Amino acid sequence: MTEKAQKTYALVVPTSMGLRLTPDDAQPFHSSDRFHMHATSAESNVASVVSYLGLPVKVLTAFVSGSPVSHFIQTNLRSRGMAIEGPGFEQGGPWGLRHQINMADRGWGSRGPRVHNDRAGEVARGLRPEDFDLNRIFGQEGARIVHLSGLIAALSPETGRLCLEIARVAREHGSLISFDLNHRASFWKGRERELAEVFAGIAANSDILVGNEEDFQLCLGIEGPESGGKGLEAKIDDFKEMIGRVQSAYPGASRFATTLREVHSANRHLWGALAVQDGEWEVIRPREIGVLDRIGGGDGFVGGLLYGTLKEWDIHRCAQFGWACGALAATLRTDYAQPVSEEQVWGIWEGNARVRR
Repeated sequence: MTEKAQKTYALVVPTSMGLRLTPDDAQPFHSSDRFHMHATSAESNVASVVSYLGLPVKVLTAFVSGSPVSHFIQTNLRSRGMAIEGPGFEQGGPWGLRHQINMADRGWGSRGPRVHNDRAGEVARGLRPEDFDLNRIFGQEGARIVHLSGLIAALSPETGRLCLEIARVAREHGSLISFDLNHRASFWKGRERELAEVFAGIAANSDILVGNEEDFQLCLGIEGPESGGKGLEAKIDDFKEMIGRVQSAYPGASRFATTLREVHSANRHLWGALAVQDGEWEVIRPREIGVLDRIGGGDGFVGGLLYGTLKEWDIHRCAQFGWACGALAATLRTDYAQPVSEEQVWGIWEGNARVRR
C-alpha cells in the first residue's frame, strides 16, 4: 500500500463550531423576526468542499455535553459526511459554556453585509493538545492534509498551543499542513507578540499558505502590496511581489495563494485569485460573479484548492477549482459550498450557467 492509501482521512481540521443566524429575504438583522440557522466555522466550511465531493474528512472540536445546540451541530456535520472527534465539556450552569453565535446580515444592493459575533463562553476556547490522542489520529489513522486557520489558532492561548502541536505531530507523520491566516483584529488586540510567535511557528511547519494582503502583513509581518489607489487589476504585480516575500520568509512551504475581490455592490463582485508553486503562477484575473451571500467565499476557495491538491492536480487546476468553489459558495444560503460534483464546479469555472436536465 502507498502512504496515501494508508491514511484514513483526506483532510483533518481542528475547529470551534457555532451557529449562524441569517435573516430571511436578505433583510437586516435588527429588522427581522425570521432567521435561517446553520452550523458554522471557517475550518468546517473549507472541509465541506472535500466531504461533499466524497473524500473522508475528520473534524476535531469541542461540544457542550447534553446541549441541544451541540446535538444540532453534530447532526449537521455528519450530514456533510464528516467524522467528529472531541471532548464534551459540562455547561457549568446557565452562565457557563456554549457555542458561539454568528449573526449575519448578508446585505443587499447598496447595503453592505454586517456581521456580529457573540463568542462569550465559547466552549472550544478550552481545547488543548491533551484533549486528543494526536499520535493515534495522525500516526495510526493518518491525514493526507491538515488544515489550520488563524481563527482557531488565535482563539485562546490553549488553542494556539493545540494548533502548533497538531502541525508538529501531523507533519512528523507525513501530513501536508495547510494554513489560512485569517487575521481578526479583535482576537489579536493586546496579544500581538504572543500570536505573532504562534502564527510564525505554524507557518514554518506549513506546506500551503493562504492569506490576503492584510493577513500576510498583520500575522507574519510581511510587507504588503502598495496601495496608491490602484484598481484590483493594476495591483496584481504588487500581490505577486508580496507573495514572493512570503516565499522567501517561509521557504518550507510549496504552495501560496490569495484571493482578489472588488465589491461593486453586495450582489455584484469581481472575484479573482493568485496561486504559485515552484515558480509557476496561476493568475485568475477578476471576473464578475453574482453574490447571494459573500460570507464563506474565501473558505470555498481554500476548500477547492485543497481538493485539487488531494487529487494531485497542478497549481493551475487547483486554483481554478478553488475560484469556482468560492463562486459557488457565494450563491448559497449556507456559508459553505455544497458541490454536487466536479462537473458542476468546472461548469462554474467555464461560465456555463445553462440549465442541466
